[in-house]
Amino acid sequence: MTTLPELLGDLDDEYRDLRALVAPLRPDAPEWDLPTPAAGWAVRDQVSHLAFFDDAGRLAMVEPDVFAESVEVAMASDGDPMEAHLVRGRAMDGDELMVWWDGAHRGMVDAFATADPSARVPWYGPPMGVLSFISARLMETWAHGQDVADALGHTRRPTDRLRHVAHLGVRARPFSYLVRGREVPPGRIEVVLTAPSGASWEWMAGSGDDEPTATVTGSALEFCLVVTQRRNVADTALVIEGPLAVEWMSVAQAFAGPPGPGRPARNPQ
Repeated sequence: MTTLPELLGDLDDEYRDLRALVAPLRPDAPEWDLPTPAAGWAVRDQVSHLAFFDDAGRLAMVEPDVFAESVEVAMASDGDPMEAHLVRGRAMDGDELMVWWDGAHRGMVDAFATADPSARVPWYGPPMGVLSFISARLMETWAHGQDVADALGHTRRPTDRLRHVAHLGVRARPFSYLVRGREVPPGRIEVVLTAPSGASWEWMAGSGDDEPTATVTGSALEFCLVVTQRRNVADTALVIEGPLAVEWMSVAQAFAGPPGPGRPARNPQ
């Protein structure tokens, strides 16, 4: 089982990889405003989003009452409660944006470094366990980093940190249905993925004692891109067998919030 220090170390590495992509940009570089595959979001918006939620994570850990009040205020406001942090980032130059994100990330990591791994962290939905929360921040950093890499025309080298993302993707299968107001269909799905290192990772999604009724096999990178909705499953070489698995991969969503719109297929069949 992954320990909290190991998980925080992996989160730090994921942050550093994304930071290395944007750090060379000049403060006024036009690349900050390049559109990313997320509709309406530029490169700067992806970084602002991470900075805001890293800040929120620190607050949730060290001042949970203050955090709860901030959530109530955000949810009671008119319009999109997520718009404010994008507006804030759009008023900054690149250097100011990086100072915000650097401080937010470091503050969150420091706040969790001495946390009780069994503690619960208040969040915008149900409270989360400490390890699950840090895994989710790593997943968000990786996923938004993919949007930045795509916008800047970079191909990232995948690492075995993807295991955290894949694990969340499997565990989030019930959520992928519930957020759409649908019942989770019965049955078991075997997930067998090849890690960037060449190792084989295996999970069983679903419940029951019967043999798996469906399978998902292939690249861990492609699986992670699908469950974070950064790629359409049609654009991958994943082998998906059985209606249960086909349906899941069409709605898979590892991140919190309302149903994601997904990404259109680049090469429609």
